[in-house]
Amino acid sequence: MSKAFTRESDDEDDDQMQLPELPFSGKNYMTPAGYARMHQELMSLIDIERPKIVDVVHWAASNGDRSENGDYLYGKKRLREIDRRIRFLTQRIEIAEVIDPTVHHGNDQIFFGATVTYLETTGTERNVTILGIDEAVSAHGEVSWVSPIARTLLKAREGDVLKLVTPNGVMEIEVLKVSYPAKLNR
Repeated sequence: MSKAFTRESDDEDDDQMQLPELPFSGKNYMTPAGYARMHQELMSLIDIERPKIVDVVHWAASNGDRSENGDYLYGKKRLREIDRRIRFLTQRIEIAEVIDPTVHHGNDQIFFGATVTYLETTGTERNVTILGIDEAVSAHGEVSWVSPIARTLLKAREGDVLKLVTPNGVMEIEVLKVSYPAKLNR
């Protein structure tokens, strides 16, 4: 029998740290701004882009032979892409749970929507903002709330030293600063 199919002893895993358990909630946490952007994209597709493509497909279909009609073929393809995106956005919005991070303004504990400054053992200082799966853009220093760094940081406080599991092993990080956006007075 191959070693791949043998049971390893439980005490071997004690040396390796595990990531915090992934929450199984089926919820799609979002900030109000992320929800508004997603809803705006959905409405734009439904009200503006889809009707334009439908008109193009209708016009192209009226021109006769559809098998070699580029406008018709491209239009049908684009219409399928738009319909697929509309279904995706609708499903994501249906399960969205909007959480306003401004309610934690002034708090030093890390929750959804926090911007966190932490120090790695290498001396590198990093800033991340914990956002929803559909709104986080890593190029802007935003991470999804289910990412390893966010799962490690959540519920920690300023000054805490945490163990972050990385592909290269376990790294200690120290939380330097926690901030939330201020509530806008309207």
